[in-house]
Amino acid sequence: MRLYARLLPVLFLCLLILAQVPDVGAEIVADVWVSSENMTRTLVRAEPLRFVPYEGSSLPRINVDDTRTYQSILGLGSSFEHTTCFNLSRLDRAKRDEVIERMVHPDSGIGMNLMRICIGTPDFTGEPWYSYDDMPPGETDPNLEHFSIEKDRDYIIPVLKTALEKNPDLLFVASPWSPPGWMTSTGDMIGGHLLPEYYDAYARYFVKFVQAYEDEGIPIYAVTVQNEPGVDRGRGSPRWRYPSCRYTPEQERDFIKNFLGPAFKKNGVKTTIWCYDHNFNLERRGDDPGLPHPRTILSDPEAAQYVDGTAFHHYAGTPDGMTVFHNEFPDKHIYFTEGSAFGTRGAIGLISYLRNWSRSYNGWVTMIDTDGKPNNGPFRASRTCIMLNADDLTVDYRFDYYMYGQFMKFARRGAVRVYSDEGKKMPPRRRSRRGDSTTDIDLEADKKGPANVAFRNPDGSVVFIAANADSSPKRFKVVWSELMIAPTLPGKSVATFVWRPE
Repeated sequence: MRLYARLLPVLFLCLLILAQVPDVGAEIVADVWVSSENMTRTLVRAEPLRFVPYEGSSLPRINVDDTRTYQSILGLGSSFEHTTCFNLSRLDRAKRDEVIERMVHPDSGIGMNLMRICIGTPDFTGEPWYSYDDMPPGETDPNLEHFSIEKDRDYIIPVLKTALEKNPDLLFVASPWSPPGWMTSTGDMIGGHLLPEYYDAYARYFVKFVQAYEDEGIPIYAVTVQNEPGVDRGRGSPRWRYPSCRYTPEQERDFIKNFLGPAFKKNGVKTTIWCYDHNFNLERRGDDPGLPHPRTILSDPEAAQYVDGTAFHHYAGTPDGMTVFHNEFPDKHIYFTEGSAFGTRGAIGLISYLRNWSRSYNGWVTMIDTDGKPNNGPFRASRTCIMLNADDLTVDYRFDYYMYGQFMKFARRGAVRVYSDEGKKMPPRRRSRRGDSTTDIDLEADKKGPANVAFRNPDGSVVFIAANADSSPKRFKVVWSELMIAPTLPGKSVATFVWRPE
């Protein structure tokens, strides 16, 4: 009896360990989907792969360990900025509904579930820039008596409502490019800074925006204080002028701490606040404030209490800047709110954002037409993931649409990133114009395997996504829980593997 009592804990431990190891006799199969730049494969379901007991080989090895977890995923999507919404409005109702469904529906579409929208107009629009409280020159409206979202009713709000019908789980993050002009030092929406005497009015402006959209049945999950707060387009060449407003780190900190955060709290606004919304360079460089900007905000406990996380763009610096910042403020989330991803190289970029702690991805400008319109701003966009033919209004779904689907359709909200060996890394990004930028990939030795990222979905399934930017196919092995598969990834392709532990 005493021997039995001594052995019982050991027996229990052995049973616990065995329970966590898949039965090699049970078949675990990875379903596979592939998209290729040459469009021979567009989210095509390939032959499934059966996991077999691990055996050594000379193939590049990528280990996946779904017990080692990192950030959860809030959402992956693109933008419903004015250019995209206007082009959607040019389609007849049936076609417009079809395109929106293919964007946001989790089954019949690619499952975009987090979309960035604009508080007033951004640079990409075809109409005169506006805010929700524009006044004649020299006049002000500190009580916001003229506040109105009426101009958004033309084509923004209808598109958002349709998108919510197609995917009720869709979330929106909203960003302003400028306060109303009368609040700024320039007297218009082009550059300058927010005048301190209007901090209170501008906080109430945010509250009224959120409430007005909620009244339309469009809840706003999060707002950023300012798109790219280091930019002041009221200076320099007229060619570069578009709505903007410069904040110093201290100005954004104080606006959040003393005005926006308290205004949301006072009015029961549940919308979260994301700070910064600019590039992930480590140090200030020209118009790119870098990490010192959000560091100033989150280092102040009174401001930080109102901030859910920090939003980043990719036009300066490298994605590991987000990891640097995460390590400084591990209790605050990281989000990626604006960028462009083209081809398999863009897929590698998206992988790098997710591997560097971002809970989200938002592409910038979802659908422009073949003339690059509408676009009043200085940044050209010659291609987007969905293109509208300016002549006959036909819609073209480009490779990038399907590439997005390789991520968005499978890594769902609540998925947790899990460990996988890194594979090929992104090199430093070249500074380039947004909306038409590419990233050069420094292709490393094949022994590292392809760029990849892995997740565990809320239903327990494991998702592994790999991208090959080389022209030649790559064979490698994925080792998980003492089992392995040995896929071949075609040249210039992205593949998604999904399996369910038994």
